[in-house]
Amino acid sequence: MVAISISLLRQYIYYSPNNHHCCYINMMPDMSLSTSSSLPFLSSSSLLPPPLSMQCMRSSHRSSIFLPTLLFLLLGFQALAVASIRVDVIRKPVSTFPAFREAPAFRNGDECPQPSLSPSARIDIAMTLDANYLRGTMAAILSILQHTACPESVVFHFLTTHLEQNIITSIRSTFPYLNYHVYRFDSGRVRGRISRSIRQALDQPLNYARIYLADILPLDVGRVIYLDSDVIVADDIRTLWQVDLKNHVVAAPEYCHTNFSKYFTDAFWADAELSKTFNGRRPCYFNTGVMVMDVKGWREGGYTKMVEDWMMVQKHKRIYHLGSLPPFLLVLAGNIKPVDHRWNQHGLGGDNWEGRCRSLHPGPISLLHWSGKGKPWLRLDSRRPCAVDYLWAPYDLYQSSSPTLEE
Repeated sequence: MVAISISLLRQYIYYSPNNHHCCYINMMPDMSLSTSSSLPFLSSSSLLPPPLSMQCMRSSHRSSIFLPTLLFLLLGFQALAVASIRVDVIRKPVSTFPAFREAPAFRNGDECPQPSLSPSARIDIAMTLDANYLRGTMAAILSILQHTACPESVVFHFLTTHLEQNIITSIRSTFPYLNYHVYRFDSGRVRGRISRSIRQALDQPLNYARIYLADILPLDVGRVIYLDSDVIVADDIRTLWQVDLKNHVVAAPEYCHTNFSKYFTDAFWADAELSKTFNGRRPCYFNTGVMVMDVKGWREGGYTKMVEDWMMVQKHKRIYHLGSLPPFLLVLAGNIKPVDHRWNQHGLGGDNWEGRCRSLHPGPISLLHWSGKGKPWLRLDSRRPCAVDYLWAPYDLYQSSSPTLEE
């Protein structure tokens, strides 16, 4: 947008018949130009000679030539200023906060008990709310509702460090029928316990909120499915909900073929006192972005305190590099209820350094997880998507805004 303000003050010229002097007060045109573009407009200083003070000269043939010339120049400057005016497209200001389309309404099938009549039929899902990942959260919610036979039985529990009205409004307008609750997570609980990891996103306090689910959720929530914001559920979430935990507090897909030792530093393995924590169990890697948690069992077993204790060890002695995952492994690896691998096709975001493309693991898929540095919405927007990102795109509710002409 170009805004031009032009002010021309006329030069006042008068003739004194008594002393035959022509006096003039030269008030030079004051031209101020402001532009948001980098167009090479000429400034008034490049068009006009230096301002003249009040001067008098004897009326003569020279002054009779000078005065018309001066008037001609003034009129020329005015014409030039008018000719320099451009009309550009005026763009309406675009909000930096993303806008989303309203999702369709999903209703329970005939086989679903009414949640109001049967509280045990309720499915509780916990997720975090972060403006940077909101687009992923919206897609995850849509995928859950779309693929379950009992969408009205699903209750969402959102954790956020800041109760931002924009986020709450987006959830409400995108899913006006959604059954959800929002809880504020006090980042002060972990700020003194977080150690720097290999990627800044892993160091955010909200990334540790899953440790405190038992302290945050209401007492009537006995079990919860925790999901990261970068997942797509392609199956009925009830199947995961109904897993038999037996005597375990966490159920998740377990990966025993991975090199478990790489999740901890050499200093950890060299310390016999620390490494003996795995004695008597066969530790295997599991991803904390998809978990079924016995909330009551977690609370009664004091698992939050166990995880916090390992975080404090990390503050004094560097024993891992990967955010909130390692303390979970230290407490629970080898002591969880294994779930079919189809419920976490993880690593689709690539590695934590470059986010390179990865292929799907062989076998059936119930949940896609873009763990790692690369996120599908960012790669799609940059027009450099991976093949698996096209599996995420159909659930994207993001509504882009186009510039419009202002009338």
